[in-house]
Formats: sequence, structure tokens, C-alpha cells
Amino acid sequence: MGVHFTPHLPSPDSCPALVLNADFRPLSYYPLSVWNWQTALKAVFLDRVSILSEYDRQVHSPSTAVNLPSVIALKKYVRQPRFPAFTRFNLFLRDRFSCQYCGSTHDLTFDHVIPRSQGGRTCWSNIAAACAPCNLRKGGRTPDEADMQPLRWPYRPTNHELHQNGRQFPPNYLHESWRDFLYWDTELEKG
Repeated sequence: MGVHFTPHLPSPDSCPALVLNADFRPLSYYPLSVWNWQTALKAVFLDRVSILSEYDRQVHSPSTAVNLPSVIALKKYVRQPRFPAFTRFNLFLRDRFSCQYCGSTHDLTFDHVIPRSQGGRTCWSNIAAACAPCNLRKGGRTPDEADMQPLRWPYRPTNHELHQNGRQFPPNYLHESWRDFLYWDTELEKG
């Protein structure tokens, strides 16, 4: 008579589901579109999604055991808006999380290219990511006055552009079952 240990199973909380649109593309790349296991199972039982891949982990009720989905696809296509919301996160994503004056990726803030004191507005076409030292050095001056031209002038991006930029920043968590669904449209080999 020996002691039998059950293998360590991951907590259900560490098993998010990758959410794909009905065209099998992620709803969002950055942040990656994932749902917690409870939301994913609720959508399965409400017949709103199809399960494309599952974890080896189950959850149990008194009468049923259910595998946790790792990849799900919506049954109805969700049309994405052409332009993203103007948020700090989307602004940093557009500028690839780098200062538009020196290229630094540290201590980022945002800068009014044309200062508000000179009539500059808070909008896509006038705000750029800037590191704190560059923002402080530029102060309330225009790029010409400060002799600091942006590496790239601000503009209003499309959602497609933000998705492309987001793909350059892989998520912290990437389950092996997700790989085929995230990068299926990338070039396989250069040559």
C-alpha cells in the first residue's frame, strides 16, 4: 500500500480563454482578447461561442465535469469600429511605447506638440508619446521653438494599425494552444 499523489493541476483562474471573432481572428491583439474561465463557460452554455481548443483542466459540478476552453470563437461576427477610442493606452500603442522625440521607452507621458497655451488641442493629431525628460525640455514651446522635431508627427490611427502595432508586443501569457490562432497570417519563411 503506497501513497498516491494526484498530479498538480493549474487553478482554473490560470486558464483564460483566447477569444476570436467569427472570422477566427482575435478581437484584439493588445491587449489580447481573453476571457476568464467563468465568462468563457457561460458563453459556451448560452451557445454564443464555439470551442476550438481545450485545456487538460476540468471544473466539476455535483453531476458534471467540463473541460475548460482555451480558444473560443464567437458565433456572430462583431464588427470592429474603424477608428479606436482616444485613450492614453491607444496613444502609447500608436507610438509603439516610445518617446517621439528621442526614442526612449522609459518614463513615458504625453506631450501636446502644439502647446495648449498656443491653441493646441487634446486630440490624436496633436498628442505624442514623450519621455518625461523630453517633455520637460520641450516645455510649453512648439517643436520649432524648442528645436525638437518629433520622429513621427501625431495622427489618428485606424484600429487595424493598432492591431498591427500590438502584435509587436507579445502578451505575458501565451498558451501553446493559442499560437495557431494568433499568428496564422504572418509570413512563414523569408527567402
